[in-house]
Amino acid sequence: MIGAQTKEEAEQILKEIKTRLKKFNLEISAEKTKIVEFGRYAKNNANNRGKKKPDTFDFLGFTHYVSVSRKGNFLMKVRTNKERRSESLKHINEWLKRIRNRQKAKDIWKVLSAKLRGHYNYYGVSGNSRELQNYYHQTIKLTYKWMNRRSQKQSFNWTTFTEYLKLYPLPKPILVHNMYDIW
Repeated sequence: MIGAQTKEEAEQILKEIKTRLKKFNLEISAEKTKIVEFGRYAKNNANNRGKKKPDTFDFLGFTHYVSVSRKGNFLMKVRTNKERRSESLKHINEWLKRIRNRQKAKDIWKVLSAKLRGHYNYYGVSGNSRELQNYYHQTIKLTYKWMNRRSQKQSFNWTTFTEYLKLYPLPKPILVHNMYDIW
């Protein structure tokens, strides 16, 4: 990700990077490289072109998008990339399915807590709390589903499962990194 002031400047940088990489017999991936208008005027320019919203881009597991602060100033915000979130939930689901009968509930809880903390530590940035809450609730639903499939008899109903979560809580979503208080 490289920031430039104008489109011409961005095109010049891209051209120079391509020639530099060519010296080492390398090239830029065309599918992963694009020039996106991004900044305080991106929303107005998108409206002038007939689009409702400015373009977004994905980088390091986050979708970056244009927003404004309460005072009306430009903000770059991020949220968890949808593909990454669904892939992570799929891994949690497969892990719970595979491990549900092989380990005791307390051991499952330890590993599940570590997985949730790891997710929060990476994706716990300012403005991403809704995505973290969603991930937490989806994980709780998957845990409930697979803990009930440990035997032919239902282990939990939703009420007993929430009581169990009160006794043995899983880590709640937290914001670890404040992007707007850097200065």
